[in-house]
Amino acid sequence: AGESKPKPKVFMPNLVPPKIPDGERLDFDDIHRKRMEKDLNELQALIEAHFESRKKEEEELMSLKDRIEQRRAERAEQQRIRSEREKERQARMAEERARKEEEEARKKAEEEARKKKALSNMLHFGGYMQKSEKKGGKKQTEREKKKKILSERRKPLNIDHLNEDKLRDKARELWQTIRDLEAEKFDLQEKFKRQKYEINVLRNRVSDHQKV
Repeated sequence: AGESKPKPKVFMPNLVPPKIPDGERLDFDDIHRKRMEKDLNELQALIEAHFESRKKEEEELMSLKDRIEQRRAERAEQQRIRSEREKERQARMAEERARKEEEEARKKAEEEARKKKALSNMLHFGGYMQKSEKKGGKKQTEREKKKKILSERRKPLNIDHLNEDKLRDKARELWQTIRDLEAEKFDLQEKFKRQKYEINVLRNRVSDHQKV
């Protein structure tokens, strides 16, 4: 118990001192300078790489801007072409409308001139007929004119030599003649009514046109 325990041994690393050549001494300033030069070179390389990357990015940005400007110019040119085509289309439509309006005005003027001429001719003819009737009235009355026309149209029957069948045929022939004359009379009356109506319409149009 009274024996003392042995003390533990302390481990000491086997450090090898730097080998210094004989006759030379270690220059810490030179070592520091070389390390600074190395760090400076690495920093310079990083800076150059950074600026090279920035240069590429700027070139890509400029290229992108150029493409955008080119696209914008192309769209502007397309818009200009569309605008010019639209103006040309509108001009053609306006020209076509003007041509149609001019054609319609010309046709309307020709129609009015034709109606005026027809009315003038009808009025002139009506006046001529009235004058003719007045002149003829001095020579013969209206009744005498009718008698003359009837005498010209009326023919002798000559039925004394006809038998019963021939008389029936003659009666049917006369009946058909009467029907034809009645139809002709009706047509003439209707024609006279239409002409009278057209004359009144044309007179009113001429009167309205003269007022304007």
